Amino acid sequence: MHYEGMIIRPPSEANSILLQVTVGCSHNKCTFCGTYKGERFKIKPDETIMEDIDFAARHCKNQNRVFICDGDALIVPQKRLLKYMQEIEKKLPWVERVGLYANTKGISMKSAEELQELRDHGLGIVYLGLESGDDETLKAVNKGATAEKMISMGRKIKDAGIKLSVTVLLGLAGRQRSQIHAQETGRVLSAMDPDFAGALSLMLIPGTPLHEDYEAGRFPLLDANEMLAELRTMIAHTDLSDGLFHANHASNYLPVRAKLPEDKEKTLQQIDDALTGKIALRPEFLRAL
Repeated sequence: MHYEGMIIRPPSEANSILLQVTVGCSHNKCTFCGTYKGERFKIKPDETIMEDIDFAARHCKNQNRVFICDGDALIVPQKRLLKYMQEIEKKLPWVERVGLYANTKGISMKSAEELQELRDHGLGIVYLGLESGDDETLKAVNKGATAEKMISMGRKIKDAGIKLSVTVLLGLAGRQRSQIHAQETGRVLSAMDPDFAGALSLMLIPGTPLHEDYEAGRFPLLDANEMLAELRTMIAHTDLSDGLFHANHASNYLPVRAKLPEDKEKTLQQIDDALTGKIALRPEFLRAL
């Protein structure tokens, strides 16, 4: 396989065939993210992508999912992206689902009919980084979208019959707006009604603007209990019709996996028990990105 730069994928795609179609991220301006710093965004040549699909056809017959990398592959023009999906269908007939990252810009560039066409050729899940439902926080971290834009683009994916997985980031608003960030994120998640919602805890990356703000004393990093209090508020304000809310990423202090709405009260009690010391938290040295 022809890989360039850093390759990342969601935890749920750990066993997937990783097909790199783009390099980097077309936005690449979020103050907390250092993944693609220094990478110039590009779409890889068709011949390279087709060679990688051929490689997967020969060597990846035990993997039944494909994840298309990098940061926002949905931004690839429809004609090209559809060609890749059709080639996956043809050469990897055992693959049950294709997934990819998307941002609001990429989703907005696809019509409802185009999204349905991609779904019909195997696109089964889209991963969207919401980070926060608080407009002030989104603006501060240079996310490039408002909460209402996030809602409308998330609903667009769902309306196309594609599963939606949304990621949010605990601690992103700092201390002063912590609870506002939590409440508004719960509100936006409820409006989007994703199939999966995942909460990660902020870990600052050296070289990013947010890390520089922290070093200069302009941004406070929440402690474990403050992160948990934020998570509690977020879940309390999140109403999903039938979704999974998980906070079991390695960055989190307390692994949480809840089916909403039925597990809400049990999960809030679990967090309360952790806040009062009845449940041990993950130690700092075991946390990771």
